[in-house]
Amino acid sequence: MTRSGLVARVLIDSPLPQLDHLFDYSIPDELAGTARPGVRVRVPLRSAGRVADGYLIEVLGAAEGRGAVGPAAGPEALPGLEAGTEFRGALSPIESVVSAAQVLTPEVWELARRVADRASGNASDIIRLAVPPRQVRVEKAWLAARAADASAPADGTAGAATVAEPGDVADPATPAGPACADYPAGTLDTAVATGARLCVAAVPELQRLPDGQTIGKWAITLAELAVAGLAAGRSAILVVPDYRDQDQLQAALDLLAPADSVSRVDARQPNPERYRAFLAALAPEPRIVLGNRSAVYAPAHDLGLIALFDDGDPLHGEPLSPYAHSRDAALVRQGQSGCALVFLGHTRTVEVQRLVELGWLTAVHPAQNRHPRIIPTDFQSEPDQQARAARIPTAAWRAAKEALAHGPVLVQVASPGYAPMLACQSCKKAARCTTCQGPLALASKDSTPSCRWCGALAANWSCTHCEGRALRVVTLGTGRTAEELGRAFPGARIIVADGDHPLQHLGDAPALVIATRGAEPIPTGGYRAILLLDGERMLARESLRVGEDCLRWWSNAASLAAPGAAVVLVGVGGLVARALNSWQPEMLAASELADRRQLRFPPAVRAASVTGTDADVALALAELAGMDGVDVLGPVTTEYPLVRAIVRLPYASGDAVARALKAAVVRNAARRRRPKGAAFRPAPTLKVRFDDPELL
Repeated sequence: MTRSGLVARVLIDSPLPQLDHLFDYSIPDELAGTARPGVRVRVPLRSAGRVADGYLIEVLGAAEGRGAVGPAAGPEALPGLEAGTEFRGALSPIESVVSAAQVLTPEVWELARRVADRASGNASDIIRLAVPPRQVRVEKAWLAARAADASAPADGTAGAATVAEPGDVADPATPAGPACADYPAGTLDTAVATGARLCVAAVPELQRLPDGQTIGKWAITLAELAVAGLAAGRSAILVVPDYRDQDQLQAALDLLAPADSVSRVDARQPNPERYRAFLAALAPEPRIVLGNRSAVYAPAHDLGLIALFDDGDPLHGEPLSPYAHSRDAALVRQGQSGCALVFLGHTRTVEVQRLVELGWLTAVHPAQNRHPRIIPTDFQSEPDQQARAARIPTAAWRAAKEALAHGPVLVQVASPGYAPMLACQSCKKAARCTTCQGPLALASKDSTPSCRWCGALAANWSCTHCEGRALRVVTLGTGRTAEELGRAFPGARIIVADGDHPLQHLGDAPALVIATRGAEPIPTGGYRAILLLDGERMLARESLRVGEDCLRWWSNAASLAAPGAAVVLVGVGGLVARALNSWQPEMLAASELADRRQLRFPPAVRAASVTGTDADVALALAELAGMDGVDVLGPVTTEYPLVRAIVRLPYASGDAVARALKAAVVRNAARRRRPKGAAFRPAPTLKVRFDDPELL
């Protein structure tokens, strides 16, 4: 034990589940001044002279120099720790303190631990999302600026940071009006002060800013909420799906928020810029943090608001272990901090509907019922059944032709490309690549069919079912739709917007805009008409969430319509069309939730998948025997030799099931460790994933 008598508890930055706990190290005398909770450190591992990176979580005193550690032994610690254990040997010293910057705050550590435990994952995987990679030059400049601020005179005349005072807002080009004036008084304007938990229906309109830029009205609502919290001395975290939404919200904040009060955390940023924004959020002053799903883990001084826009967008789901959705992380953080929580969107997810029905969230609607004019073609009487079955019915053609004389018209289609799916002309079976069995597609009118997976050309293709050689087009993408509309509307300007042709903004000149869902550009003044095509094909997708996904896609597109413009929904009826027509998305969400309660499908219950070999899955499931309300579907074979079982559980059993499955994963990983001198052993295969949106 070193003379400093201090013990560091360190979380190793490793994806290995058996390392997901705190390790004790001694702190050498020369590092005692910089080894503080939250700093990055390097520590030795016990074999092969290896050194690992990690975060110092807690600094403790040592009892009688023997390394007996416990939470009461020292005053400095990050919360959320298990009870201390006694160790009767000599502790290895910390190798080095990487930097004096305390980048892991107590609140973020506790959040990472809770979110990881809820999903049977590793806390280090969450911290990897919360703390960006270190940028040495940026960090050194930040530390130097902090040192200069600390050495400034007591009156704060040198190096003082600008802090927003109550009522201190930017000087916009035009007055912004009362905060959240579109909603009943006392609902949104007092949300931060009262710590309200709200499900807010966004106003489906566009707003033109003084600089001429057009953004969604939802962005103004979120910006006003954040600025109101900032004026009260509270920080806000605003989470949106992608960069398009971030740009809209950034424009609203540039208009309404005080200068230098916004930190944007964006995966598209250069690493130095992103790290600089992260370090700015560490300052002990209120800020607005804007970003995508990882922003929910951002540090924030005196957090007053977490707001998510369009939480049904799949981009809110983390594709990396432990696969935590930003909505779930926001719910955990709200319970941890007691801040206000707002879910804003043009539609409502089934998960949010469940919280509304439980009374945990309060539903808020605009003071006036303003929504687009939706025209489902299935609700109209068409004497010519053949015309009614056309991809673009007569009513839709007429609406597009009349609107095109006044401004842009949006045509939303299901798929990008020219002809993304082909079939055999003879037997009508899907055309498959002879190399990898992937789907064949056409890139243009005169191109050779090629595989969408491996890119192989299919010049001499023949059907494996009937040996036919002729191909037919099954689905039309943006390219083929643009070609057909160009012939139907000669002289009209045709614009394609999809993943290969990104376009964010558009003027008000007449044009036919053919876009895939989510890629629609925002026009100045709104679209004069909107045609929503391929609805039946979108609804035919095999997914538990297909109804709410389609309603969300169509509602987001309809919110881009100009006042009074026709939004024509082609070929879709039933509850989805009625919910869109009446602009009552809660109607569909409530119906879906009622059905899932009867079937015990998420989110009526929680669900987890357990994947691995048959023996490993059986051992993991044995840990769940006897737990109340827990049942297992399967296991069934996935990819040999792996099988997958689905565990359904009530929310009250979530913590117990997560602990049991995490223990099974740790035991499986430790059992497969290769002994010294032994033959190679395969890597562990047991994997657990909670709350997979496409699990059932």
